[in-house]
Amino acid sequence: MEFMHKRIFKLGLMLLLTVWIGFCSFAQPAMALTEEQQLVLQAWRIVNRAYVDETFNHQNWYSLRRKALKQPLSEHKAAYVAIQNMLKTLDDPFTRFLDPEQYRSLQVNTSGELTGVGLQIALNPQTGKLEVVSPIAGSPAEKAGLRPRDRIVKIEGVATDKFTLDEAAHRMRGPVGSLVTLLIERDKDGQKEVRIVRERITLNPVIAQLQSSPQGLPIGYLRLTQFNANAATDLTQAITDLEKKGATGYILDLRNNPGGLLQSGIEVARLWLDSGTIVYTANRQGILGSFESFGPALTQDPLVILVNEGTASASEILAGALQDNGRAQLVGETTFGKGLIQSLFELADGSGLAVTIAKYETPNHRDINKLGIKPDKVVRQTAIQRNQIATPEDLQYEAALKILQKSSVVAGAA
Repeated sequence: MEFMHKRIFKLGLMLLLTVWIGFCSFAQPAMALTEEQQLVLQAWRIVNRAYVDETFNHQNWYSLRRKALKQPLSEHKAAYVAIQNMLKTLDDPFTRFLDPEQYRSLQVNTSGELTGVGLQIALNPQTGKLEVVSPIAGSPAEKAGLRPRDRIVKIEGVATDKFTLDEAAHRMRGPVGSLVTLLIERDKDGQKEVRIVRERITLNPVIAQLQSSPQGLPIGYLRLTQFNANAATDLTQAITDLEKKGATGYILDLRNNPGGLLQSGIEVARLWLDSGTIVYTANRQGILGSFESFGPALTQDPLVILVNEGTASASEILAGALQDNGRAQLVGETTFGKGLIQSLFELADGSGLAVTIAKYETPNHRDINKLGIKPDKVVRQTAIQRNQIATPEDLQYEAALKILQKSSVVAGAA
């Protein structure tokens, strides 16, 4: 019996030692990662923590990390390629890597100034083709006649089918006064070559004018070209000034507004709403957050919003919020349909990631991604010159004036 106890004790000790030795060998610290590997790992962790799709496009995200770190990454460029290859597997054109220059440029874009042709672009999720979301108002691209949904086939003779968004944007940027040649494809019109001279573009987001309706009513016309950091402040000043001048109704022109900062879109919505939900957001756990308006609105006057297929992202959040809350009627054409929200993350070497972190829904829980928002009154508009906007040649503007006239008549009768 005593022998058996000793034997069991020795066997137990051997098992314990085996487990301990095995644990020690497993717990030994891994070899130190190179700077390039650390960069790849940082990018992987950001996506792992924040990306909207918890299936990561139905693939093993951990397996991709192992593969990426096994590569011989001898320089930062190799690390960039490894990160780009990881992100491509997500099949999400809005989640992308930005080298240091691209990251700085995107930050400048949202803060108020850029240099180039003045195009907002996107990769069509269905076709993968590079498309114009909208030209920036007054930009060289707008003057050259580019329109929403135009496809950019080549830049300086190089096919764009393999470009990321930022590679395409980088190729269109350049010194002020330099020339860039684009091959554009448009439905029904085929392909044509367009030569554009680059300029410095100041993104003043608000154009405001007091105009008269055919019946003599003073109408505040507001054109919002982008949701950058200045948009809400500038629009507040414009509405305040127009109120002092006696505006009895407003037309908010969001045509060809490609969006910008989510928070800016929310702040602009609050200028028009006393109360109500502005937008719902859903992360990958499906948890809905919401942004509310607490009032008071700057004005209670009737409001009509002009939209078209170049109205995208934060513009659609604003249009959807005011439509669903009954604050405004929408006139024009169905919007672009971008219902995804990206956030910027800076990496250790000054490069960065744009990552889709959530999707949004309108106050009535409409998911508009790839669908867009249909206006209350559909009015088709052929291409017009910039100096024809908000004139009798602008059919959508004229339709908005008629709606405001009816609203004024009803208000007067009450």
